[in-house]
Parts: sequence; structure tokens; C-alpha cells
Amino acid sequence: MRTMKYGISILGVALLAACGGSDSPHGSLIDAPALLATLSKAQLDAGPLVGLSGKAKCDVKVISLNYVTPGAKGEISNASGVLLLPTGAGCTAPAPLVAYAKGTDVQKPRTLANPADSETGLLAAMYAGQGYAVVATDYLGFAKSNYSYHPYLHADSEATSVIDSIRAARNAVSSQGGSLNGKVMLTGYSQGGHASMAAHRAIEKSLASEINVVAGAHLAGPYNLSGSMKLPDAIAGYQFFVPYLITAWQKIYGNLYSNVSDAFKSPYADGIESLLPSATLNYTTLVTSGKLPGINGETPNQARDALFQSSFSSDILTNPNNPTFLAAKKNDLLDWSPKSQTMLCSGSGDPTVPQAVHQTVMKAAFDAKGLTNVTSVDVHPFIEATYGPITMANIANYHGSYAPPFCHAQAKGLFDLVK
Repeated sequence: MRTMKYGISILGVALLAACGGSDSPHGSLIDAPALLATLSKAQLDAGPLVGLSGKAKCDVKVISLNYVTPGAKGEISNASGVLLLPTGAGCTAPAPLVAYAKGTDVQKPRTLANPADSETGLLAAMYAGQGYAVVATDYLGFAKSNYSYHPYLHADSEATSVIDSIRAARNAVSSQGGSLNGKVMLTGYSQGGHASMAAHRAIEKSLASEINVVAGAHLAGPYNLSGSMKLPDAIAGYQFFVPYLITAWQKIYGNLYSNVSDAFKSPYADGIESLLPSATLNYTTLVTSGKLPGINGETPNQARDALFQSSFSSDILTNPNNPTFLAAKKNDLLDWSPKSQTMLCSGSGDPTVPQAVHQTVMKAAFDAKGLTNVTSVDVHPFIEATYGPITMANIANYHGSYAPPFCHAQAKGLFDLVK
């Protein structure tokens, strides 16, 4: 019965738009926002981030959202997410809104509308507990989204998912006992850094009168995707990220390969186009089940060579008209000039999203335009001061665990200046 109600809700929104009943259904709420939990200041202060975030000033309501947003080709769809709302004594004033985009996720059922999720906990401690409202999208193809796949690292649909989460938050906040002050900050980590920057670019280009972005802090994002395609060596996590990207872009553009076996080797070609995100598997079990290479400790280069036909890989490297390379260029973010305060942050030892390939190139592109409102931060010294020298024994923790809290602390420092 829930499924039927859900389907009717989507249809109703589509008909409303078609009949001119709304200027834009994007960000319209499909389900009533639901209060899942309230995290107390004591709970936040008992967490591992209090040293970076400071003691909580507010309790935090965790509220689920399900909202209308377009698919990769503009078709009507939906995404879910979470609204984190500061509450309690001294936390009743209208709040600035932080719109957050999450990092790469391979688990289709996962939602940030979960008080126990570690990423949600980070957002609650770092921002919402300090008086910011936060909205975070699950993206297309995850959790409650009815979209048939996730358009991974597709800048336009990432941007609309984030932008419509802002609209959804505005639609939900008053019913949850909160209010917003009209100022919006954008941030995201890893894939989310790409998504938050894509949203920043889209808002300043077309939606500045609707959404007042006062700052963007884009963290460890792959902004220079075409440059990454020309790297002779594979990045850490290659066996997850690149098949995800190739199969998503194939669905969007349709020309990366003619037949899946032209790109992927056996046994991985079988089922690869519907593998990610997975309804049942996580990063570990994708490998241990044999769906992706890595069970035998393959290096990133060995994983690449196990996955892809050599002719497919070599053409990406050498052919300037290769369709994968051209798709990457469409999703680069090197072509714009932010008007609001902007920060780039990552660690220079990151093996997954190399700073020299992405953040350094992005900052140089901004500098070439004469921009003075963009700063670039390297948190590597903070990481080594906390965890010691980065070695083969701990480098796997660098991108996903070590760097994010330090970059979020930097982002909050920027947001505190403009809130």
C-alpha cells in the first residue's frame, strides 16, 4: 500500500507540472517530513569529533525528506535525504542552511536520514549542533529514489539533486518548528565535492535570485575528470570508482562502448552495468564475492588491467576524441568563476583523489581568471600530526577517514565568517 501511495505521489507531481499547476515542482515534498530522532548536546559531545567541532550549542532534530528532482535527462524523478535542524534553548533564531553532498556510496539502500549513520553524525556534530541547519541528499538512485540507476559524477544531475534538496528543506523547515535566515552554504566531500561545486556553479549561473549562496567549501572533489583520465597509473579504489563512472556515463551518453564486453573483461562484464550501486553488497563484499577485483590484494594497476580490455584503457589514454575522455570533459568543473567566498580543501597525500590532479588544477584555473575570493587548504599536516607518518599500513584510511573531519573544520571556519 505504501508503494502505491508513493507512485501516485510522483504521478501527481508530474501531472501538476504538466498542467501548469506549479512554476516548478522541483524540491516539492512527496512524503510528509518525519522526525526520526533528536540528538542531544550530550550525545554530540560524547562523539569523537568534539575536539574539532567544539561543544554542541544545540540539540539536533533528524528529519527524513523525500522530494522531487529530475533525472539525468530531465525526466521527473525523486531523491531522499535528511534535514538536520538545530533546536533547544538558545537555538530558535533563523538558521543559515548548509547543503551537503555525500561521498561515493555503493550501497543502494543507504540513506543519510539515519541518526546512527557516521556521515550524518559528522554533519550533526560539525554543523547542526553549532546552530546551522543542514540538508543532505542521498542522490538519485539511492534509498527512496525510484530512479533506475545513479548518474555517478554527472555534474548536471548532481547539481539538481543538491539544489532541489535546498528547496525541499525550505518546504519542510517550518512544519518542523524551525526557520531559515536565507543564507546558504554549499559543501561536499569526494564525489560530494564535485556535486557541491556543480551546484554552486549552477546556482550562481541561473538561480542567484532564488538561492543566496554566501560560501562554498568543496572538499577533495574530482573537479578535473578529463585530466584524471590521462593518468598512466590507477588511483586507489579504481576498481570501484571507474566501473561506476563508465557504466553511468554509458547510460547517459550511450557511446562509451558498443558492447559491454568491448570495455570490460570476463568475468566482470557479466552484470557490471547493474552492479553499482548494489542492493546487498558493500565495498568489502563487492570484492570478496568476486564481482570486482581485489580479493587477491591486486594493486590499483592490476585491478584496472583485470577489469578493462587493454584496447579500451589505452584508447582513453591516447585518443583525444575518445568518448570516455569527451564525457569526462563534459563533467569537468574548470570553466567557471565563483562570485561568493570559495574554499578548496583536501590532503596532499590523498591516494584516491590526488590533490595535484584536482585541487591544484582547479585553483590554478581560478587564479588564471584573476579571482581573489578562492582559498586552497591542505590538511595533510593536521593528518600527520594526529595519525603519524602516512605509510602503506595506514594510507587506506587517508581519503575516507583521516581527511574529512579536518576539511569540515576548515569549511565551518569559512561559514562562520559569513553566516
